[in-house]
Amino acid sequence: MRFDPEKHHRRSVRLKEYDYCQPGVYFVTICTRHRECLLGEIVDGEMRLNPLGTMAAACWHVIPHHFSCVVLDEGIIMPNHIHVIIVIQGRGEASAVPHHVSNEEPTADASPLQRRPNGTQPGSLSAIVQNFKSISARRMKAARGMLGASIWQRGFYERIIRTEDELRAIGEYVLANPARWNEDENNPALLNSVR
Repeated sequence: MRFDPEKHHRRSVRLKEYDYCQPGVYFVTICTRHRECLLGEIVDGEMRLNPLGTMAAACWHVIPHHFSCVVLDEGIIMPNHIHVIIVIQGRGEASAVPHHVSNEEPTADASPLQRRPNGTQPGSLSAIVQNFKSISARRMKAARGMLGASIWQRGFYERIIRTEDELRAIGEYVLANPARWNEDENNPALLNSVR
């Protein structure tokens, strides 16, 4: 099939004219490719990370070391997706914090933070998510011995959190997610029963 720019282009779900580098609070969901349950399983309403899920968690928790203006609020890793609340406190520029501050191994394989032509703006919400997806995918693929396959679905879902009530409600939703796995729209058992 030939490339047709009218048919084969990615539409952004981000708000036009909104600066995703500005201080704000964002609810982010990142899914695995084909919603494959790569990160662990739910047992008795609790999430049990497997080694890949533990790797993803480790990569996520060091994000503030790469982006000094980022604070991670509530978050949960589910079998095939991640929910997290990200707070950008400043312009979100790359951190000057040395890697040895963290107990995690250094991430020399971090994605470059320079702006590419028509690409992601450094320090933006997209740059933060891309950094996480790039680093974690490389480590997870190496651990699985499958260097060519994708780990994460393209893109991610985000919602700008504008009020304290909204922040509280989303935080409660995130923490209660494992207990509601049987009703979760990302649960493959539900996805397969709808088809």
